[in-house]
Amino acid sequence: MNSAVFDSPEFLATPPGPQPASMQQPDAAVCFGQQRISVYDVTAIARGEKPVQLTEQADFWQRVDAGVAFLDKLLEEDGVIYGVTTGYGDSVTVKVPLAQVYELPIHLTRFHGCGLGAELTKAQSRAVLATRLCSLSQGYSGVSRDLLAMLLTFLNQDIVPCIPEEGSVGASGDLTPLSYVAGAMIGERDVMFRGQRRPAAEVMAELGLTPLTLRPKEGLAVMNGTAVMTALACLAYERAEYLTRLSSRITALMSLALKGNSHHFDEILFSVKPHQGQNEVAGWIRHDLNHYEHPRNADRLQDRYSIRCAPHIIGVLRDALPWFRYTIENELNSANDNPIVDGIGEHVLHGGHFYGGHIAMVMDSMKTAVANLADLHDRQMALLMDTKYNNGLPSNLSAATPERRFINHGFKAVQIGCSAWTAEALKLTMPASVFSRSTECHNQDKVSMGTIAARDCLRVLQLTEQVMAASLLAAQQGVQIRMQQQELQHDSLIPELQQMLDQLQQDHPLLTEDRPLEGSLRTLIDAIQNQHWALYQES
Repeated sequence: MNSAVFDSPEFLATPPGPQPASMQQPDAAVCFGQQRISVYDVTAIARGEKPVQLTEQADFWQRVDAGVAFLDKLLEEDGVIYGVTTGYGDSVTVKVPLAQVYELPIHLTRFHGCGLGAELTKAQSRAVLATRLCSLSQGYSGVSRDLLAMLLTFLNQDIVPCIPEEGSVGASGDLTPLSYVAGAMIGERDVMFRGQRRPAAEVMAELGLTPLTLRPKEGLAVMNGTAVMTALACLAYERAEYLTRLSSRITALMSLALKGNSHHFDEILFSVKPHQGQNEVAGWIRHDLNHYEHPRNADRLQDRYSIRCAPHIIGVLRDALPWFRYTIENELNSANDNPIVDGIGEHVLHGGHFYGGHIAMVMDSMKTAVANLADLHDRQMALLMDTKYNNGLPSNLSAATPERRFINHGFKAVQIGCSAWTAEALKLTMPASVFSRSTECHNQDKVSMGTIAARDCLRVLQLTEQVMAASLLAAQQGVQIRMQQQELQHDSLIPELQQMLDQLQQDHPLLTEDRPLEGSLRTLIDAIQNQHWALYQES
């Protein structure tokens, strides 16, 4: 990418971190059609934290209405429009009689009703609705006010289409999963409503809604785009950003537990290698360790790489986040169906904007950087368990009394679990984007696999969050043991660490006798995914 892009005001105005309080207005509606929508807008909509609305700006509605009017004009003139007066894909050579053009989009939704696998979660499906609304509200898809209003209603009334996650190759867009959105809006397929799975037509009747009658291009406009992969990318971005912060905090706790050399994170040291994200991570760890007041273990010159090089590992993801966000938001705020309809200029432009290559590259890159965090903490866990490397901690971190140490095994199995989760995460880093398959009579002969890459990324995030939950539980155990051994004083820690450790200790008491830890791990995973700890907040 042109380096000038990264110097632009727009790019520099979108830092990777959480949005400042002035931008986090839970009651403020996200307005489509007049402003650039961010990944954080999509995630807030996905969680039901913000309602949605369409702009009242006249130029937006002029663009929408002009697209519809121009398509009507072409139909009256018997013009040839892909997917309107022709079949789809390789069937482009099939001319559809004008008397059947209004049935064609219904058939498109129906024959794509072959999705399999698990269904997207409620939050993921809501993100899909928001992402498709964002694309269609660019005003270049030839869709009517009624269609935009129906998407708006689904979000604000919390009518959530049931969308199977498998079946898209990422070009020609997310056809099969998005058919479940189009199908629901016409009163077919199932939706989740008030905690129950019900037929869409039944829910719409209950709410006094009339199922949408798709205009000739509207089935294609809903389905022929990158909304599923982009929605998942928005959700993945927010989770990945948080993990850079949590990974830094865990590393600090690991260093405390291992009696690490805190000078590895020195400000002068990092000034000579000026990767911004890497230096930010080093600063966070340095802040946690407060090493100018509490130098430790000065007799050991260098810790092992998983401690010493943690900023360099976490920093790779941290430094990639601005590019990830920039690319995701460009796709989010694009018209990405085919054909593009310029109603005001009266052009129908046939192309390939449904191709999800940019999202595929972001997701393939993100999952690799995230999996490296799993690998980092798996290695830190290995150091913490092993008496050859943990500088005086008990084997497997068991805090059993001397007479009970023979039968207690502490975190032995948890560390095995970390290895299993890490191995699976690393296995999934094989890039999906290089596995293009020719489909649909070689019309779709080069496809992006962006949706598969996004699903892989979400799985890698889940596995990495599991490793981090285990690492956090083990690190706080190690720190507590150091305090028991009077090698670390609670009052010497910064207030943020004191508060976090106190809460962890209250919820997950010191492991003195073996007990099942599944419940604690699941609780911590949930806390991580809900970003329970506000870490390193900017002023």
